[in-house]
Amino acid sequence: MDYLTLSEITKRAKQNLSKNVWDYLVGGADTESSIKRNRYGVDSWVFLPRILNDVSTVTARTELLGVPLRLPVVLPPIGSIQVFESGGAASVAKAAKEFGVLQILSSVCTPDFETLAKEVPGPRIYQLYLLGDQAWMDDLIARCIEAGYTAFCLTADTQTYSRRERDIMKRYVPGSGRQVGVADFGYQATMTWKTVEHIKSKFDIPLVIKGVALAEDAERCVECGVDVVYVSNHGGRQLDHTRACIDVLPEVVAAVDGRVPVLVDGGFMRGADVVKGLCLGATAVGMGRFESLAMAAGGEPVVLRALEILEHEVLTTMALMGVSDVKDLHPGLLEKVTPVTPAHVLSAFPLLEEGY
Repeated sequence: MDYLTLSEITKRAKQNLSKNVWDYLVGGADTESSIKRNRYGVDSWVFLPRILNDVSTVTARTELLGVPLRLPVVLPPIGSIQVFESGGAASVAKAAKEFGVLQILSSVCTPDFETLAKEVPGPRIYQLYLLGDQAWMDDLIARCIEAGYTAFCLTADTQTYSRRERDIMKRYVPGSGRQVGVADFGYQATMTWKTVEHIKSKFDIPLVIKGVALAEDAERCVECGVDVVYVSNHGGRQLDHTRACIDVLPEVVAAVDGRVPVLVDGGFMRGADVVKGLCLGATAVGMGRFESLAMAAGGEPVVLRALEILEHEVLTTMALMGVSDVKDLHPGLLEKVTPVTPAHVLSAFPLLEEGY
């Protein structure tokens, strides 16, 4: 199918997936309030466009950790990406490389990080769940460096596996759940700031901390030498009843004060959403469900097509705002209001509810 909209890709993804896998993709923890609040937060910011600026040429190109990005977007670590399309992380890697964005590879997806580095060489960040002791971690980081990864990422908001009632009530265990048993999170729960200090003192590789949810922790990350602060609530899949990530973003950006890049994810589904995150100070925006929906709709070629559509949306939004370069986006281009539609995980695609 010649996809022209992200809505069409989302519709096809649902058609292709079983009820179990679809619920795993769109679901979250407990009451799923964090998912809804993520989307409500994104919808709560509206644009204050400027007029009579030359936008005959618009660019969203930037860089992260010295890597040029065609679009200020990263494809986050999805542990079960292979359940959406058999190519798994390799399909994402090929699309990301061809388009020109960074993939963050989860340690619990397939193929493994060393195999992928050989199959699809290029810039990439490796994300690790701590499933062993310090010696186990050190060995993996050393191998990650040897394999040529751009940076190393620790996810800090997964001290234990959350209760996801959509899965529990169907007795469904997703791929990452089978691969990473609940007992294995014992090591993940032992992570502290000393873990961060150890990595920074022993290894020469940029460190990303994912799961930052308030300014105080962002400040401490920078003090510990963290190279990228990543605002995330795991797409609403871990702790329920958290703030929208986009609402956390301004305080984290203020705390970091330009010393390191800031990433954000959580409810970002469209090009306009990306622009909002950039206005509020993010260096790049993570789009996990976007990535998963595209994979489910057709793997590598659809991930690439989704990125092309996303780029069109971003550039169109910027032009209509009167901004020709992504570096000129700033908080003064936004205002907070009450959203006009009820928020839910797919409320970015309202035409689907009308039967399109």
